[in-house]
Amino acid sequence: MKKKNKKIKKTKNLEGLSRLANFTSRSISSAYETYKKKQEIKKIEEIKLKKLEESSRIVKEKKELKLKEDQLRKDQEKLKLKDEELKLKDKEIKLREEKQKLEDDRLYRKDEELRLISQDQRKKEKELNIKSDEQNRKDIDLKVREEEQKSKELKEQRRKNRALKVLKEEEQRQKDLEYLKIKEWEEKYDLEQKAKEQEERVREEKLRLRELQRTRLAEEEENKVKEELSSRLKTLDIDKTTKN
Repeated sequence: MKKKNKKIKKTKNLEGLSRLANFTSRSISSAYETYKKKQEIKKIEEIKLKKLEESSRIVKEKKELKLKEDQLRKDQEKLKLKDEELKLKDKEIKLREEKQKLEDDRLYRKDEELRLISQDQRKKEKELNIKSDEQNRKDIDLKVREEEQKSKELKEQRRKNRALKVLKEEEQRQKDLEYLKIKEWEEKYDLEQKAKEQEERVREEKLRLRELQRTRLAEEEENKVKEELSSRLKTLDIDKTTKN
């Protein structure tokens, strides 16, 4: 069980490190994108500033051209000489204005694109934060479930230990009872054997006494017969002596 818990804990640490690495990578990528956007916005601001300066310069040139046109009106000869030049400059200015207009449109579209990208980036960051919060909640839920599982396993192990202890105590009690029964049987068997031995000794003693009594009676009978025979012999001797 301990090995299993170590294994589950090690797997969990590896998953946590993997999530941390993914989150760190996303954060670095997001910071780099933000830095690129700031640099691009800075370039756009510089272009806008240059555009304003160019517009101011163009307005100034227009004023100068107007002054020159007034001067040219006063001097027809000079106007004729510089008419083509003014036309060319006017064309250049128109081209510049058109170019500036196109540039303004491009910058506007670029600004709109950056705004959309910024919105998309904020949306993605929000989604990442939501996913991160969800992952944190999942990690917390997983940790809680793991703790609950550990608690259940610990309770189950304690219950098994108690049941095993009760079983061992019951087995020991049965062994003690068996031992007592065997002890009682051995004591009873010893007593029965002793009683049988005692009965056998009593029986042998009775037989010995009976044999002794029979022997004594036989001796007494023999003695009695001898005495009677001796008495008869004496009587016969007396009778013979009397007759003689």
